[in-house]
Amino acid sequence: MLTSYLMHAMQIKPLANHIFIDPIEAESMTKSGIYIPESAESKPTTGTVIAVGEGKMNEKGERIPMSVKVGDTVLYKKYGLSEVEIEGRKYMVGDEDNIFAILG
Repeated sequence: MLTSYLMHAMQIKPLANHIFIDPIEAESMTKSGIYIPESAESKPTTGTVIAVGEGKMNEKGERIPMSVKVGDTVLYKKYGLSEVEIEGRKYMVGDEDNIFAILG
């Protein structure tokens, strides 16, 4: 499934410490069967990392390794990333600093 993300995303290669995330959509129905209208749903804040940059450079010109990798499920800032659309599919993109945690 992850391979299909990469193929669909045209082999995205983020620069520096940028990360592309495929958002995990929020459930539109509760476990008890109650429908949640779209206007009441919160913006998704979890997703699967589909591409990462090589990391940014420090003052000495050394590359700082990334903490996340392709395939990680992450928790990210609700409003810290930008939404981009590639071939009709929406992704979130931002800096590694916008990631709170790796889940699972």
